[in-house]
Amino acid sequence: MKIWGSLFCIIFLSCSGISAQTSVGVKAGYTSSSASYRVTLGSFPRSVTGISAPSYSLVIEQFFEKNAGAQIEFQFLTTGYAATDTINMGNETQFDYMKIPILSNFYLGNSGRFHIKLGPHLGYLLEARDVNRVVEGELVIPTYGQAADRPRKIMYGLTAGVGLSKLFGKHTLQGEVRYSYEFGRPESQERIFDINFTQLEFSLAYLFRVLQ
Repeated sequence: MKIWGSLFCIIFLSCSGISAQTSVGVKAGYTSSSASYRVTLGSFPRSVTGISAPSYSLVIEQFFEKNAGAQIEFQFLTTGYAATDTINMGNETQFDYMKIPILSNFYLGNSGRFHIKLGPHLGYLLEARDVNRVVEGELVIPTYGQAADRPRKIMYGLTAGVGLSKLFGKHTLQGEVRYSYEFGRPESQERIFDINFTQLEFSLAYLFRVLQ
């Protein structure tokens, strides 16, 4: 946690000598997650159907001179999987996270801007729930919605996005597409060897400049 705190300070506090403006706003979007897993070391990776769900964020964006900036978000996000193939049909688990991306931003343009965003994210599991729990065993992806499943609480990974921004005085509208890869794993009991999650997000944000 000290590393993440230091990174936040570097992005937002070490630039006190740079001309900057701060905007605050909200973002809503739709996120589609995908998942793959391996039950044992050396086994063939299996893909399962992901979860599509809305997501919501509070956004704090700092725009510096020379078309660069940074932002932090507090995002409510749902991921998960639905195992519907012939081996493990019927199992479906969803995870609700509070996700915090810390991103560096790069802009091209003036009132209409193309932007690229890249950085790490950290998250905390709020709830894991089983939508369906039909098949259990050593050869299937495990479920995580019961207390005995003990999923790990921390998620972490990398997030990258591209989009367009339009400025209207103190107001900004942003449309964006993002891709995230998770390094954290929910499995804590070694019931399977590996599980991987990714997210593809489409969103629209409204920001209002509060400091300049």
